Amino acid sequence: MNFEFTSEQSQLRRTIREFALAEIAPHVLEWDETQTFPAEVVRKLGELGCLGAIFPEEYGGAGLTYIDYALIIEELARVDPSVALIVAAHNSLCTNHIYLAGSDEQKRRYLPRLTSGEWLGCWSLTEPDAGSDAGGTRTRATPDGDGWLLEGSKTFCTNAHNAQVCVAMAVTDRLAAHHGISAFIVDAGTPGFRAGKKENKLGMRASDTGEVIFSGCRVPAGQLLGKAGEGLVDSLRILDGGRISIAALSIGCAQGAYDAALKYSKQRKQFGRFISEFQAIQHKLVDMATEIDAARLLTLRAAAMKDQGRRVTRESAMAKLFASEMAVRACNEAVQIHGGYGFIKDYPVEKFYRDVKLCTIGEGTSEIQRLVIARQLLQNQ
Repeated sequence: MNFEFTSEQSQLRRTIREFALAEIAPHVLEWDETQTFPAEVVRKLGELGCLGAIFPEEYGGAGLTYIDYALIIEELARVDPSVALIVAAHNSLCTNHIYLAGSDEQKRRYLPRLTSGEWLGCWSLTEPDAGSDAGGTRTRATPDGDGWLLEGSKTFCTNAHNAQVCVAMAVTDRLAAHHGISAFIVDAGTPGFRAGKKENKLGMRASDTGEVIFSGCRVPAGQLLGKAGEGLVDSLRILDGGRISIAALSIGCAQGAYDAALKYSKQRKQFGRFISEFQAIQHKLVDMATEIDAARLLTLRAAAMKDQGRRVTRESAMAKLFASEMAVRACNEAVQIHGGYGFIKDYPVEKFYRDVKLCTIGEGTSEIQRLVIARQLLQNQ
């Protein structure tokens, strides 16, 4: 068991950190205030290989491991969680669904453009009345000649207004329940397909979250992704990997908040002493640092197992659950250490505090993670 990063992984981490500090950090406050999607930075991340991180070189990907990918997401989130979320949704959800379930023709057609960053992807599972209960999907796809007709809408779709490709789930057989939901690839510009309302969010405001709407949207038969009726089953496999990225994103949020709190504690004086000298502050910093390390180890375990081709349903859910809830605690303590200044937008902890809450909700709430873990524990008894 080796707890050291390779020299290549350490260099990757430095490269992403330097990029984030140079290209992202100067704009974080502006993007957040104006809800500006950082298109130019996303393009540059594509050039760096970050939008094809976990995919083979034969499809234009960077051929990196899930450990490498976790490092990328963490370092981006350490500066701006919004950017990390854009990259995570593109890699883990849309592109990975096509990679894992797509036909050879679909992979050849879509993956090179997605992995290079020429195209951005979005993934649509959630609906207004089908959140944690994805089996309650109402968007439907009915046979229409040699294709399918999609009707319905999706919500909380990351990259909705900026994606060139959408992978969406729709009911193809209502009587088959969870095995009656299929996945489809829908290109932007397809008649009857459009992005709807853009959400005005608490945090992650530079990340584009919105509706996608299907109204008389006809797609060819070849746009069915995977087997008919297996879209939801494949989605659960996709989420196993996606939760690793959300765990890494959570760690990045917590690390960024911790870094800011540690720095502030060494500069802020009260009662004639730096507040870092007070035991109450030291204990907060100790708890934050310890829990960040624990979450990172859980996440790297899941990533390492994923790289070995092993099933990670339990491990990725544990990592996501612990890391996201830890990050909320860490960001809360970072604000507390800053006192009144933690409530001011001039200090980064205010934004981390708003951003981090999504980590306990996206790609399965904490309650769903506990349900997933419980099932895995009980099945193995």
